[in-house]
Amino acid sequence: MNPDAVLAAAAAAWARIGAGLTPADRTALGEELARRRRAPGPAAHRAATERAAALLATGLPGEFGAGGRSVALPVADSGTVAGFTADDLAVLLLDGSPMAGPVLTAVRERLLAAPSVLASELAGEESGLILLPAEGGRRVPRFQLAPDGAVRPVVLTVNRLLDAEADPWGAADWWLSPHAWLGAPPAGLLGTPAEAQLSDLARLLTEVF
Repeated sequence: MNPDAVLAAAAAAWARIGAGLTPADRTALGEELARRRRAPGPAAHRAATERAAALLATGLPGEFGAGGRSVALPVADSGTVAGFTADDLAVLLLDGSPMAGPVLTAVRERLLAAPSVLASELAGEESGLILLPAEGGRRVPRFQLAPDGAVRPVVLTVNRLLDAEADPWGAADWWLSPHAWLGAPPAGLLGTPAEAQLSDLARLLTEVF
């Protein structure tokens, strides 16, 4: 199994195998996945992938060593394992997010496809904004900013209610997905009179759940 497929297999089985890693191995794996995510080029990306796969083989030999349970899983032509990709392991481990796998990866890709800017390009404070981890740097969905680049105050209020710092993917999905009551994604109402409803809707959501 190639290194990318090893990471994909680890993502597919993460709920079962994650607790089997020692804290030191878990930390080391996270560091390699972080290096992979921010790799400046293909060579660095490949090297981090190979080191991460080697850590899994060493830390969980029954799963990822020769003849291990997970390395025996079938790999699709796309390089996925049970619908999971190598990138999904970073989402599960580094981001602590469930936005991975054959269903939720598509949601994550949709959110990342929305207009955004790099967090490093922000002129001001990024606190309170949704920051989506991605290769190349954290992405800031553009709807959070007014045309002049200022942060929209209602966005900060809603993001706080949605606990966007702990769950940026879930918060971004709320903003960018069609809303039955509103008849449009909440982000589409920013800058309109209906913007005043957004805080109340987010508050109602958090009270219900």
